[in-house]
Amino acid sequence: MTNNTASPLAYPRLCYLLAGTWFFFIVFALLRAGFYLWASEVSLSGPEGANAATVFETLGMGLRFDLRLAILLMLPPALLLVLPGRKSLPSLRIYALRIWLALAILLVALVYIVDFGHYAYLGWRVNATLARFLTDVQISTDMVWQSYPVVWITLLWWLASAALFVLFLRLERWTLDHPAKPAGKAAVAGMVALTVVFGVLGLLGRVTNINPSNPVPLRWSDAFFSGNTRISMLGLNPVIFIWDTSRASNDSYDLAEVRKYAGDVAAYLGSVPPVAGSDADLPRFDRNVPVQPHRLKTQPPPNVVFIHLESLGGSVTGMHGNPYNPTPNLDALARESWLLSNFYVPVTGTAKTLWASITGIPDVSRKKSATRNPFLLPQQTVLNAFTAYDKHYAIGGSAAWAHSNALIKGSIEGVHLHEEGEWKSPNIDVWGISDLALFREVDALLRAQPKDKPFFIFIQTADNHPPFTIPADNDGFEKKELPADVLPDSGFRSNAQYNAVRLLDHNVGRFFEMAKAGGYYDNTLFVLYGDHNGRISHIPFKSRVYEELNLESLHVPGIIHAPKLITPHVTIDATSLIDLLPTVAGLLGVEYRNTTLGRDILLPAPEGERAVPLVLREGNFPLLGVVTSRYLMQMNADGSQPALYEVGSDEVEDVASRDPEEFARLSALARGLHETARVMLYSNKAGEK
Repeated sequence: MTNNTASPLAYPRLCYLLAGTWFFFIVFALLRAGFYLWASEVSLSGPEGANAATVFETLGMGLRFDLRLAILLMLPPALLLVLPGRKSLPSLRIYALRIWLALAILLVALVYIVDFGHYAYLGWRVNATLARFLTDVQISTDMVWQSYPVVWITLLWWLASAALFVLFLRLERWTLDHPAKPAGKAAVAGMVALTVVFGVLGLLGRVTNINPSNPVPLRWSDAFFSGNTRISMLGLNPVIFIWDTSRASNDSYDLAEVRKYAGDVAAYLGSVPPVAGSDADLPRFDRNVPVQPHRLKTQPPPNVVFIHLESLGGSVTGMHGNPYNPTPNLDALARESWLLSNFYVPVTGTAKTLWASITGIPDVSRKKSATRNPFLLPQQTVLNAFTAYDKHYAIGGSAAWAHSNALIKGSIEGVHLHEEGEWKSPNIDVWGISDLALFREVDALLRAQPKDKPFFIFIQTADNHPPFTIPADNDGFEKKELPADVLPDSGFRSNAQYNAVRLLDHNVGRFFEMAKAGGYYDNTLFVLYGDHNGRISHIPFKSRVYEELNLESLHVPGIIHAPKLITPHVTIDATSLIDLLPTVAGLLGVEYRNTTLGRDILLPAPEGERAVPLVLREGNFPLLGVVTSRYLMQMNADGSQPALYEVGSDEVEDVASRDPEEFARLSALARGLHETARVMLYSNKAGEK
């Protein structure tokens, strides 16, 4: 390196730091532009176009996060450059600087690649909850391998990282090898001061409204000012978002908040408010539910089949308005069934749906699904009141996924768990045997059940999930293609997803044919529900509130099918997955003790218009709410920024001032039910009194 004649903090080193910062910033800005153009699904054109000013303001926040990351990446080089030493940089220091930059480029490039895939899969920028996939490394690895071109993506990662590193080496030569200009101490001090000010303001992310005594930096939550999740994603930087979500508080529950809203929750559940006690005495809202007068009076007692429909949201079914006929079999079933037209899962995610369906508690865990927390198991469940029933759970793959087997076997007394290794059919992908093969083997199992004892079985499907495998043995299923000009507004992101939904529907149709032939159809309650919606394209046949405020991911089909036992009808009240077991218990005349938030849908709602709790945004900073058939109430977990929206409206605006009484009622329920669900994860442990 050329010997410099000026002080160690002369222009070449300052130029290197500034040039390196701007180099990283430009790269991150280009990646942000790529995300906006090719991944975000935010459009400024058309009748459903987003507000341009809102989009650009959010992108501006994102650029400030990008600048913060660029500055952070250049801080270690800055320390190396200002360490006391000779005027020329020692070789060891240069090598350390290069090693840091090589590792930083590799890791940051990997995060961005994962971020694009994470958003394509889940509709969220990558964050600390990514760690949950590491608890099932084999399954997660197999799914990624079978769903994505891993070899090509890895090659792209290496080549892109190498190219960036070579460019940085050229920048190093252009600055550090450049002869220093003679400069006085005042000039050098001025340059250093300007650089420090630039760095501090860049890290803060704010130029105005800075409180000198308590400077609050730009935070991830600032990007969520619009209330539109898709637009908010434009304002996040994946590396910084991982850090923010990993260090956030993750308290298990807030007893003060539970007790504050205990009266509202007790009225909602029809129970007695818990007596305030010590922190060791967790509040409980238990109630004994007697045999209901609306029970079915058939003999022998009906069987029960719960069918968990993987990634099947309302917007991809004909019964909920999709015009492209993806689910003819389910639509036909719905017309002969009790259809819950406003049926919701409390939280997205298969493991969280599994938890809610068995326990009756929304899985409001902040980082991982509750199934992965050994301190929450086993749980009490209404299903254990079905003492006369032979209980089964069937899954095509391994029940060790998300530690589901611990919840199933630990909480459901006497359950027979049927999983990978028991089936005669071969596995077709990471999720085990095909759904059709699973239905065939379950049908054989049910036909062999003793005739003098009813059965209760959960059947968990998986074909409507990446990698969207269509097995060779598919009983006549034929693929179809939606035209390229139709696909963007169809609700489907690809024809692979469209055919996966069609295949699920096809297999459900075949299972009901088996049930009729097997002799158990007429005396069985079939309960079908989606576990959450998959990633979708635009859905012009739904309201903008429904699509933009994340209701589409939580609204799923809910069907109770038993035409020989129940008169077909439609319920338009909001209902929830957590209500299914209490409702089935009421229909079957089962007396039970309810220790959770689920309620019998056939009983009047004490709160008036029925409301059900939701988690609209997961993680350490959740967005919680409740929904009725008319309104969506949402707020941050701390109760801030409450807003009321009309579910069926194309105007995404807060209407709290139009209906202040409903706003007040739903605000209390949103906060109270969420905090109560958090404590119930612990108070509902089996054996607790």
